[in-house]
Amino acid sequence: MSVEVRPLGDKCNIGCTYCYQEGTRASSTAGNRYEISKIIEVLNELDEPFTLFGGEIMLTKRRDLEHLLEFGQRRYGQVGLQTNGTLVKERDIDLFLEHNVKVGVSIDGPGELNDARWAGSLRATRRATAMTEAVIETMCRTGAPPGVIVTLHRLNAVGERLAHLCGWLQFLDTLGVTRVRLHLLENDNAGPAEDLVLTTEQALLAMRRLRALERTLVCMRFDLFRELESMLLGQDDEASCVFRACDPYLTRAVIGVEGDGRRSNCGRTNKDGIAYTPATVNGYERQLGLYAMPQEEGGCKGCRFFLMCKGNCPGTAIDGDWRLRSVDCLVWFGLFEDTEARLLSEGRAVLSQSPQRTAVEAIIVEGWRDGHDRLLREACDLVGGL
Repeated sequence: MSVEVRPLGDKCNIGCTYCYQEGTRASSTAGNRYEISKIIEVLNELDEPFTLFGGEIMLTKRRDLEHLLEFGQRRYGQVGLQTNGTLVKERDIDLFLEHNVKVGVSIDGPGELNDARWAGSLRATRRATAMTEAVIETMCRTGAPPGVIVTLHRLNAVGERLAHLCGWLQFLDTLGVTRVRLHLLENDNAGPAEDLVLTTEQALLAMRRLRALERTLVCMRFDLFRELESMLLGQDDEASCVFRACDPYLTRAVIGVEGDGRRSNCGRTNKDGIAYTPATVNGYERQLGLYAMPQEEGGCKGCRFFLMCKGNCPGTAIDGDWRLRSVDCLVWFGLFEDTEARLLSEGRAVLSQSPQRTAVEAIIVEGWRDGHDRLLREACDLVGGL
């Protein structure tokens, strides 16, 4: 579970063409008001490390931001913070260093590769992108390189632009950036974002190119590829939320804390502009339904990678309907298939090809019916391993 503190909700200083928060942002009445005391009260109740999130967290008043950073460092030794980087100043970087802040920066590449992260005009967008690039480089020079989140789309992951992206990532590797998270574009705004969505073939080509690039890098790793391997090996202790059994009405991977102290779910599951109050009990109806539903009807029945993928994130479900599998199913299937082939060539046992897979499925499904989610590792141990 990760706790995301969102003092200003979805409020942001830029308007990314593909932003999954746009629906709730348009209907939000949160405004600019928040109460630090109420946020701290909820954080005390949850008693978990947290990440400062948005929208754009750097719109928060600096004295309030510092208060939250001080609280997190005192309680947990560090704080996470996710930003687009456009509002970060050198004094903020000093603040991050002082409070041991683990910063993640969202950027889709340098210059024109980042044009989907729109700042109102092309000139303003390019200027904002240059500011974000400068922040990353400055943080690297301080010895505290940020993590980087890159969303792949047609502006940065096709043809020469993909080559440009790879070259930029090689440059970040020389600066000391070690962590990069890759996302496929989540198209919730049929319109401006529709033309940015990669085809299955384009997405697979980009992912394979980046996986090959990783083998040439000194310190940078794309955590997605490590997780694909871990899931196939049945070692899912630290798998990210997209590979876990997520309930869209109680997203246990993410608990949001809003500016007025309300708790919220992961914003990726809000498809109708409504941020529903989290349910009180986890449900596994989505996973049980996908397990039984034929693939031609939007389910996952019979897929050898189901235990690893579980239909992937409900926020990317076909037609925005959480009961169906991810619209990116063929991309995930191809990536799991690639990883499976490599592991088998190395003589390693994988769950997707294991004679124990059916028995492991039975244990996991029985757990969902009983209202809890077993780790694959535990289920594999119960059947004597792969």
